[in-house]
Amino acid sequence: MAGYVSDAVIRRLPGYYRHLKELEREGVMQISSQGLGDRMHLTASQIRQDINCFGGFGRQGYGYSVPELREHIARILGVDQPHQMIIIGSGNIGRAVACSDSFPANGFETTAIFDRDPDKIGMQVDAMIVQDIANVKRFINEHPADIAVLAIPAEEAQAMADTLYALGIKGFWNFAPCDLKLEADAAVVNVHLDEGLQVLSFRMLHQQA
Repeated sequence: MAGYVSDAVIRRLPGYYRHLKELEREGVMQISSQGLGDRMHLTASQIRQDINCFGGFGRQGYGYSVPELREHIARILGVDQPHQMIIIGSGNIGRAVACSDSFPANGFETTAIFDRDPDKIGMQVDAMIVQDIANVKRFINEHPADIAVLAIPAEEAQAMADTLYALGIKGFWNFAPCDLKLEADAAVVNVHLDEGLQVLSFRMLHQQA
């Protein structure tokens, strides 16, 4: 990766990857920065600036090869290689993640789901059986994972993240309504669903105004 890359650019990368995959499925093999920008509601200049953050790509007068750019962004995102995920919490969010078809299609394989609730342990979720959280250490020692999805109450999330980090997990997709604090070599994405609705409410209110 070339130097510092802003969070705004990083947040746009999955959109590039998704649109390029769609273009490939549509049989489009070549696209200009203007064409990609029109599709993504960005300017051609913004497209070029974002992609140039990671080194020169594309050719003057030709634009971008869709398959090559898609592979290039896949490598940047790290989705050109598989990732093993475990889910902590088998409530509505945990089950939704476990049952999603899109994650395996993008290289994210869920290998286990855990809970501490005796009523949920042993329940089937997709092709998995909910396991007792007491067994998580043994499972990770036998089946190393890259990512933990935390779909548990806020008061449990930090301690669980600390435990999983000590077991070697460095990626956390956190749905608990709190911001995790981990060592610098851990990667954390906090998903606050209520904040998303608040942003939607703001946009609705001010569009009407």
